[in-house]
Amino acid sequence: MRAKGLFFHYIGTGRRMQRQAIAVRSFFVYNIFEKQTDQEGKHEPMTDNRKPDRQTNTIREDARIYTLGREKPAKAVVKMGVPLVAGMFIMVLYNLVDTFFIGLLRDDYQLAAVNLAYPVMMITIAVSNMVGTGASTLIARCLGENDPEKAERTLTTGFVLTVLTGAVLAATGLLLLHPIVRVLGAKENTFLYTQQYVGILLAGTIFTMANYTLSQLLRGEGSARYSIFGMVVGTVMNILLDPLFIFAFGLEIRGAAIATVLGNACGMGVTLWVYLSGKSLLRPKRQYLRPAADITGEIYRVGVPAGLETLLTSAAFIVNNNLAVAYGELTVAAMGIAQKLLSLGNYIYQGFAAGVQPIMGYNYGAKNFRRMLAVLKAGILIVCGIELCVMALYGIFAPLLIGIFTDSPEVVATGARVLRALMCILPFVGVTSMCRMSFQAMGRPMSALGITILRQLVLYIPLLLLFNHLFGFTGLIWTQPFTEAVMMAVSCTFLVRTIRAAERTGR
Repeated sequence: MRAKGLFFHYIGTGRRMQRQAIAVRSFFVYNIFEKQTDQEGKHEPMTDNRKPDRQTNTIREDARIYTLGREKPAKAVVKMGVPLVAGMFIMVLYNLVDTFFIGLLRDDYQLAAVNLAYPVMMITIAVSNMVGTGASTLIARCLGENDPEKAERTLTTGFVLTVLTGAVLAATGLLLLHPIVRVLGAKENTFLYTQQYVGILLAGTIFTMANYTLSQLLRGEGSARYSIFGMVVGTVMNILLDPLFIFAFGLEIRGAAIATVLGNACGMGVTLWVYLSGKSLLRPKRQYLRPAADITGEIYRVGVPAGLETLLTSAAFIVNNNLAVAYGELTVAAMGIAQKLLSLGNYIYQGFAAGVQPIMGYNYGAKNFRRMLAVLKAGILIVCGIELCVMALYGIFAPLLIGIFTDSPEVVATGARVLRALMCILPFVGVTSMCRMSFQAMGRPMSALGITILRQLVLYIPLLLLFNHLFGFTGLIWTQPFTEAVMMAVSCTFLVRTIRAAERTGR
């Protein structure tokens, strides 16, 4: 009995010692490692607002917040910008693929119709911008202010507004299709082709808007990689479907439009999957489906000026096309090819500007103004360096690049001339775009709109009319480089002074 008692006594003592050892080990592990981690993570607003069963996902979320708030400026710009530039390259293919396959029909009038219809796509994106830019910049500021609930309310409201505005735009456009085609500059030989192409694009407006807007919302939370999924899938599907509908089904330009709409629908589906599968930082919530007045107002306060900026750009594009028609419809086709090729360089700076936007918004919400200036400087240096390299490539290979899309010697010669003039805008407009999107990120939409009004209405369109009258076609194609050089100096000076003023006042 005594041996049995001693046995259980030692067993009990061993268990108590084991429990004490576990307690001591837990104490040291917490104080040496976990407590330090907690202190380092206090600035990361999403960590403490996630459910325990999303622990693995929290690491990725914290990495995204770290990139926005603490990563070295140049590295943060590259990390946020490069995936978006890659996505923008996909968008270049998206814009060029219809031009390429329509060019294989050897019908320059259908090629011109695709170019004439381009403002419709720009207007659709402008309306998407009203929701996407307003909501994504608000999401970034909410994360910087450590308010994840408002960020998810904003996300859900963005979903609802995209569907509603897309339906209204599609219905209105189809009702006014005939006068819209006239305004676009379509003449006798291009009217029917333009009408067919535009009508199908308008019918698929919701898919185009959703694909574009949902990508912006993902970008607002710092999910740069996921934000390009819809673009990639949409473009791949468009490339696969274009030859099927254009040649196999014999639909020609109508087939190109159908393939574009279906590609956007597939892209929208993939982006929805990112949200519904839980891979995103934020999730839409059923209880927020009824848009709140304060969030809707904030979205449109920033979004409407952003949409107006794209509309003004579309208006300038239409004026440019109508002036170009006087030089012949083949000139319109040549300018269309050159502008589509130029979009390669355009999307580089747009990708970096879009990547900088959530960084600026987050740090503005966190009142880290010095980091904003450092990020702006890094972004400008990176963009200007890359765009100068792109300019060199355009200058050397312009005729070869234009020749990919047409066999017409006249179109090749004119297109190469246009491309070599317009390529000069790239370093200048890249800085202007970064400044404009930074103002949007800061919740200062009127400053961003002011830059666009000065650029398009005060300078570009009047100078376009003047230079075209004085110097003919040469003046027409060199107006934009002159305008962009002026705007770079104005917008950069304005933004730096605004950030420094906010740093002095704390707001």
